[in-house]
Amino acid sequence: MDKKKIWLIAVMVVIAIGSIVMFGKNLAPTTKADQANNGQQPQEQGEAPATDEEPQEEQPPQEEQNSDVVYISASKLNIRKEAVKNGEIVDSLMKGSAVKVIEEKTDENSSLWYKISYETPKGEVNGWIAAEFTVKDRTELLSESLRKLDYTPQQKTFEYPNNPRVEVRGIYLTKYSASNSRLDELIEMSKRTKINTFVIDVKDDKGHMLFKTKAAEKYAPEANAKATVKDIEALVKKLKENNIYLIARIVSFKDPTYTTLHPDRAIIYKDTKKPFTNSDGLIWASAHDRDLWEYNIEVSKEAAAVGFNEIQFDYVRFPASNGGKLDASLDYRNVKGESKPETIQNYLKYAREQLSPMGVYISADIYGLVGSVADDMALGQYWEAVSNIVDYVSPMMYPSHYANGTYGLSVPDAFPYETVYHSTKDSVARNKNIQTPAAIRPWIQDFTAPWVKGYIKYGPKQVEDQIRAMEENGVTEFMLWNAGNKYSEEALKK
Repeated sequence: MDKKKIWLIAVMVVIAIGSIVMFGKNLAPTTKADQANNGQQPQEQGEAPATDEEPQEEQPPQEEQNSDVVYISASKLNIRKEAVKNGEIVDSLMKGSAVKVIEEKTDENSSLWYKISYETPKGEVNGWIAAEFTVKDRTELLSESLRKLDYTPQQKTFEYPNNPRVEVRGIYLTKYSASNSRLDELIEMSKRTKINTFVIDVKDDKGHMLFKTKAAEKYAPEANAKATVKDIEALVKKLKENNIYLIARIVSFKDPTYTTLHPDRAIIYKDTKKPFTNSDGLIWASAHDRDLWEYNIEVSKEAAAVGFNEIQFDYVRFPASNGGKLDASLDYRNVKGESKPETIQNYLKYAREQLSPMGVYISADIYGLVGSVADDMALGQYWEAVSNIVDYVSPMMYPSHYANGTYGLSVPDAFPYETVYHSTKDSVARNKNIQTPAAIRPWIQDFTAPWVKGYIKYGPKQVEDQIRAMEENGVTEFMLWNAGNKYSEEALKK
C-alpha cells in the first residue's frame, strides 16, 4: 500500500473517532453541575435566560471547621492581661461569644488558660481567659428549642438592581403624619438634615391600614375603614421625588382588629378563655396562625408593589409573658407544636421567600436586650435566628426600655451613650456567630420617658450620644422613634 493511501486511511480514522466522541457527548445527560462547570447557567423548562437585570446574590460561605475557635460559656467572662486569676481586666465577653485561641498555658494551680484574640470595631483584642469557661461546640450552650433553629448560611440578595441599598438615617411616621400637612414639614426637615428615610405605618399597632388593601378586604375588612391615604401611588411618587427611602412598617402579631373578627385566633387564658393583653389593652393574635402570616405578607406585597423599598416587621414576637412565667396559663393556639423562636424564624423565612422576588429588603424589629442575653427572652426573638434570615435587624435600643441595673447602670435612661454602647457592642459580637448575618440598624430614642424613675429629658445631646455610641462600634445606620413624630433636628444636621 503506497504512502498516499495510508495517509488517507489515517485521516478517515481520526474523523470517525472525532464523530463518535462528539456523538457520545450529545447523548450524555447534562446535569446542572455540568452546566456550571461549562460556564452555562442551569435553566428549568420555561425559564428565561438570565439577564443583567437579575439581582446580585451573595454566595453563602461554606461551613468552616476551625479547631482554634472556642465559645464563652460563662454568662460574662473577664478577659485578663495575664494568665492569673486576679489579673488586670482588659475587656469582658458575653456567653456564646466566639474567640480564637492563639496560646495555651497552665498556671501554678494546674489550671488551663487560653490566650485569645478577637476583632472589635476598635481593632484586635488579645488577653487571657480560664479555659474551664469555654466550650468547643456552641450548640452545647443552647437549649433544645434553640438547637433546632436554622443557623446555616442563607442565600441573600446583596442588592436589587432597581432598589439600591441606602445608608439609612430614618424617622418614624404614623399613618396620620403621612397623610396631612405634617408630611411636608418632615420632607423639608429631611432636606436640612441627614434624614433620608421614612418608616411609615402600613399596618399599625391597632391593625389599621395606611391605604386600602385587597389583603385587608379578605382577612379583616375593618382594617381598611380607617385608611388615611386615598392615593398611595401619589404619596410614594412624592416621597421618591424628594429622595426618601421608604420602609413599610408591618405590625405582625399585635392585631386587635384581626382578633375581633377572628376571636378563635387570639391568645387567651386557659381558665377564663378571655383574650390576653399587655398593659396597653390591645389583644394579641397567635404567631402560630398561618392565615395571619398570609395576611401580613399579602399586605407587604401590596406595599412593595406600590414602591416601598423595604418591609419592616414589628411586633414580630410573642407578647411579654413575665419571662415565660405566664406560658402555662396561656393558650397560644400552638397546633403545630413549634417553639416560640422556631415559629418566629419560620415566619421570617416565609416572608423572605415570598417577598424577595419582588426586589424588596426584609427587616425585623427586636428588643434591644435580645443582643445581650443568651436566650429568646420567652418572646421568640433569638438574635442569631433572626439575624440569619433578614437583611436588616433593628434592635430597639431605647435606654428607657432597659431595667435599672442593666449593664451596671443605675438608670439606663439617664445614660444614653453607655446603654447604647453596650447594647451595640453585644449585638455586633452576636452577629459574628453566624456566617450570613443581617446588617445592624438600631432604633434609638428621641423622646422623654417620664414614667421611668430617675429619667432625664431627651433632646439633641442625648440623640447625638446614642449615635456616637453606635458609630464607635462600627454601626452607622439608625432610625429615630418618637410616637408624636417630633424630632431633634439639631442632632441631625448635615
